[in-house]
Amino acid sequence: MIQLTRLNGKTFSLNALFIEVIESFPDTTITLTNGHKYVVKETEQEVCKKIASFYREINVLSLRKGSEVLDDE
Repeated sequence: MIQLTRLNGKTFSLNALFIEVIESFPDTTITLTNGHKYVVKETEQEVCKKIASFYREINVLSLRKGSEVLDDE
């Protein structure tokens, strides 16, 4: 799970495995595989870094700690 902040300042946890699309309109909008959308305060780059960290934590896609995958996007 990754911690994100809604535009009203409330934080919530989101299972990053269900994220399909991340867009900036300029607000960051996350679309899940089930079609639900979330608008968050974090930038697209911050969300990508959180996802990469989450993937490393649960060892998805064989990402190892210290891996730079997604960190530079």
